[in-house]
Amino acid sequence: MSDRHAALTRETSETAVEVTLDVDGAGDATVDTGIGFLDHMLEALATHGLFDLTVTCDGDLAVDDHHTIEDVGIALGEGLDEALGDRRGIVRYADRRVPMDEAVAEVVVDVSGRPYFVFDGEFSQERVGEFTSVLARHFCRSLATNAGLTLHASVAGDNAHHEVEALFKALARALDDATRIDERRSEAPSTKGEL
Repeated sequence: MSDRHAALTRETSETAVEVTLDVDGAGDATVDTGIGFLDHMLEALATHGLFDLTVTCDGDLAVDDHHTIEDVGIALGEGLDEALGDRRGIVRYADRRVPMDEAVAEVVVDVSGRPYFVFDGEFSQERVGEFTSVLARHFCRSLATNAGLTLHASVAGDNAHHEVEALFKALARALDDATRIDERRSEAPSTKGEL
């Protein structure tokens, strides 16, 4: 593992989540959340962001999928924030558009330490398997809030599976770009001197 890694546990009365994250990984993922499509999206996030990621979640899926998806987003955001530390030398800004057949998603990110989230678009179907489509937006909000990201995202298309998958892949590529170390920079990328 690189120096930019984190391991954490989040436990509530609704979920128990364990996350390990290596920002400078090879895209290896081991994921088990109890929601097949969420597992698939987290594997895509690791693969396309070149993050090494393990996630396990024991959630109250007998209620619904909301708490699991939200708490995994929170834990992953906390892990990303911890792994990035003082954000010294990172690129900071990135944007990516990713198509997936008829769908397209765009993510613009500032790894600023200031959480803010904007989303534009709708998902074409209510569910993808056991995954409630609108919770993709909520996952991104939870991640951004807890990782200290300014994150603007949008989706368009007519197939929710492709819309959500394009969103996660665009998020992965943008985070990979923004969190890379710029060898020309030794300090935080800010006129303030810190993020």
